[in-house]
Amino acid sequence: MTTFKLPDLGEGLQEAEIVAWHVGVGDHVVADQPLVSVETEKAVVEVPAPQSGRIAKLYGAPGDIVQIAAPLVDFDEAEQADSGTVVGTIPEAQESAAERPAPVAARVKGAKATPAVRALARRLGVDLALVSPSGPDGSATTGDVERAAAAVSQAGELEPLRGVRRAMAQNMARAHAEVVPATVTDVANIDAWPPETDPTMRLIRAVVAACVAEPSLNAWYLGLDKGRKLHETIGLGIAMDTEDGLFVPVLRDVGNRDPADLRRGLEAMKADVKARTVPLEELRGATITVSNFGMFGGQHAALVVVPPQCAILGAGRIHERVVAEGGRPVVRRALPLSLTFDHRAVMGGEATRFLATAIADLERSA
Repeated sequence: MTTFKLPDLGEGLQEAEIVAWHVGVGDHVVADQPLVSVETEKAVVEVPAPQSGRIAKLYGAPGDIVQIAAPLVDFDEAEQADSGTVVGTIPEAQESAAERPAPVAARVKGAKATPAVRALARRLGVDLALVSPSGPDGSATTGDVERAAAAVSQAGELEPLRGVRRAMAQNMARAHAEVVPATVTDVANIDAWPPETDPTMRLIRAVVAACVAEPSLNAWYLGLDKGRKLHETIGLGIAMDTEDGLFVPVLRDVGNRDPADLRRGLEAMKADVKARTVPLEELRGATITVSNFGMFGGQHAALVVVPPQCAILGAGRIHERVVAEGGRPVVRRALPLSLTFDHRAVMGGEATRFLATAIADLERSA
């Protein structure tokens, strides 16, 4: 009997959700045959068998969350050794406990409350971290807990986050814990754009121009090492909204590709995201991100920088505005822009110069 554990599916992943089993107990499988589909970091990945043999036991059912290196399948009557498939082995962790960052929850100071109030919270199923305290020195009272319990009961049943939404929640929590965000905003006058102009393609070009002018934003900040890595090429994350959640596939080397090639790559990414077939590797390695949230609404936003990236450029809703030119009011088409950056790695002057360069490119007629 041999036990196959959930392998390391990519840098930084800690868990995966079982989507569907492709085998059952008693089935005979051969090496590299798909065993199970799992979802993690917004991609569905097939995990292949590391060896030939008969399935003795499956750990978990569709919808279950499995930790990396947890048991996945027991094999009976194994016929051959490990085939060498990449995901079939688990590298031993090299990072010491002292070097490993603490979980986000461990960094959150507990709420002030007496033992009696804590006991009441446990009995009513209330998380004290969500209670608005009204007692002395910011402590929670029995009334605070009871009000929180009533609010929870009125909110309906708990809906566990799964798949894409779960991954998004984890990434946002990590970003909130690690990044020191700052945001600058401005507006580009796009009256000179021809009618058929594609805003997304213009944003891509503007980011390239800005990264050339201020390469410090096309970088990763490595918190544990207290340093940054500047990138020679631009891996542009494109935020895409779906019913399942937010996907951010990466358009590679955008500074060295012509517009037609970039358009084909962008359309291919949209199709893969819609079909949920985007490869896991295409969701990794972004050096900077752009979000065209204005296609849904809104003008300016304090966006979220996902580490190790240092910046994200957001475009708001295109609209007409009245501006003064030559002492008289005129109406111009405006594109609001928001640049959020990690202030640990990027200075305010660098950010504003980046944004000014992007605006100068966007205001060109072609």
